[in-house]
Amino acid sequence: MIIALLGFNLFALISLSVGLYFKFKNTPNKKELAKLATQISEIKINIGKLAEKEFVEDNFARSSELKTFSEDLIEQLDKNNKETQKLVEELSELEKSNELKISKEEANEEFVSKETAENAKKEISSQLNEIGKSLTDLQKALEDMKSNTIPEAFSQLLDKGKETIDKFMKEVQEMAMKSSVSQKKDLPTEAKVEIVTADINKPTIEKEKDFAFENQIKAKQILLSNGKMNQPYSCAFDISTFGIAEIGDFVFVGLDSIGLSYDKESKEIKGIPSQPGDHKIKIEIMRADWSEGKPKFIREVNLTINPDPKSLWNDLPTPKDIEYYKPDNDKHFVKVKAKNGEICKDMVAASQRGRSHAHEAKARDDDFQLFYDNDNEWYILAVADGAGSAISSRKGSAIATQVAVNVCKTQISQHNEEFCKLIKGFSEDKSDENRKKFGDYLYTIVGSSIFKAYKAIEDEAKTAGKPVKDFSTTLIFSICKKFSFGWFVGAFWVGDGGIGIYNKETHFIKVLGESDGGEFAGQTRFLTMPEITESKELYRRLRFDIVDDFTALILMSDGITDPKFETDANLSRIEKWDELWLDLSKEVDFSDDNKASADQLLKWLDFWSPGNHDDRTIAILF
Repeated sequence: MIIALLGFNLFALISLSVGLYFKFKNTPNKKELAKLATQISEIKINIGKLAEKEFVEDNFARSSELKTFSEDLIEQLDKNNKETQKLVEELSELEKSNELKISKEEANEEFVSKETAENAKKEISSQLNEIGKSLTDLQKALEDMKSNTIPEAFSQLLDKGKETIDKFMKEVQEMAMKSSVSQKKDLPTEAKVEIVTADINKPTIEKEKDFAFENQIKAKQILLSNGKMNQPYSCAFDISTFGIAEIGDFVFVGLDSIGLSYDKESKEIKGIPSQPGDHKIKIEIMRADWSEGKPKFIREVNLTINPDPKSLWNDLPTPKDIEYYKPDNDKHFVKVKAKNGEICKDMVAASQRGRSHAHEAKARDDDFQLFYDNDNEWYILAVADGAGSAISSRKGSAIATQVAVNVCKTQISQHNEEFCKLIKGFSEDKSDENRKKFGDYLYTIVGSSIFKAYKAIEDEAKTAGKPVKDFSTTLIFSICKKFSFGWFVGAFWVGDGGIGIYNKETHFIKVLGESDGGEFAGQTRFLTMPEITESKELYRRLRFDIVDDFTALILMSDGITDPKFETDANLSRIEKWDELWLDLSKEVDFSDDNKASADQLLKWLDFWSPGNHDDRTIAILF
């Protein structure tokens, strides 16, 4: 059944081709050209039947490829048909207007129609040649389908159809040349002069060239890669790949208005897009023989510039009349002067309201505190992240950091001598017994500071007549001092975020605790949970160590650890800390006594990370 259907379609195609040949043996008149246009349309329809869904799905595994190929072929044939009809209309107009100005008295009217028809005939011959090529492509596409074997009968029919078309085209072209020569020989001298004049001006030939050139350009697929606003853009564009020899110069129109330009040397469109959206860019193309007054051919292409994601976020200031107002960002630098000719480490911190808060004019919930004890040479750092679900968490984070640091200052000043003595002893003897003894004393210094921070939040809640959970906050706290035998670092950590001692030179990282990140985003534990400040739990969360030296001691809220480390497990990977430090160092100058590092760090906090728009706070001892 399928072979029969295929045979019918191909025999119909062959019959039409042979019919065209015999009808076209004599010079065609207007009526014959019209018939020819109709018959080309019929060829299109018959070839189209090869792409029918039922036929393809029954016979070929790669049906979608054949269907797409056939549809493209039909589209090309349809264009050829329309062009042929256009030639018929032009022939009619030529006969009416007598464009070549050869009078009826000179009996050259017949020549005019024949000469014009000859041009039409050549054009149609060219179109039929395209049909022949399309048939060849169709045959090749079918032969390439390795999933099924093409029936022998089908292959023979295709060969026969192509052979008939080829023969038809060859005869037409030969006849066209002979007809043109014989007619010119029989013309009177005056008519021959007139034709020479017409050949010099070549209005019809030029028009045909322009028409063909324009169609070639329109047929080319031009795809420009998408860009992103405010980010460098580069897209290769080499017009020589079009394979059109007649192309001369060309210019882009509309690139400059969106911040782009075309570089002819590198053959690329580049720049920094300044306008988002779908832009219609025009390419003005000239033929190689172009001169002033000749047409320029316009090809329009689409260039999509995606908006800068940052531009989609509002940055609305926090109303100053709200309860517990705090600035939308904060920064601080602590310079520590050199002692005995030795450079001392400095501290810097910055906190930036997240885009999710800025978009809705909500307050920053994070906070931090830095302090350096000049008398006892202790560094104290604290970072806190107020819970987004708690209405007064911004106050909770502020109380936690301020009170913990202030209490610790007092505790150190009161116990410094004994505390330092125990640290020295631990550096010499790190036995479990000595570790326990030192841990108990660290609890007195740091543990009491954390507990009193919690009590201060509890007192504020009572005063405000609110539950303590409205002030929920995380807290990361650390103390640090340099000794002759190395650096002592102690820490407490509740909630998410992270704290680590990082050494770039030795490729070392020591994470001082464990994140309380929950199963889902936003889940964690808070200082304000009663069980956290129970003696056993508070003691469990204390960490301490002695290291020779370090590049930086870093405390971060989850607004930084989420985008930079992605998972809690990655906090232990030195590669992630290397990446973080490299990224920081591109924006922040960590040289000694650099007060500008505070502004640089705040600017760094504005980095873009899809889906990560929480408040960001970081404190660094370096």
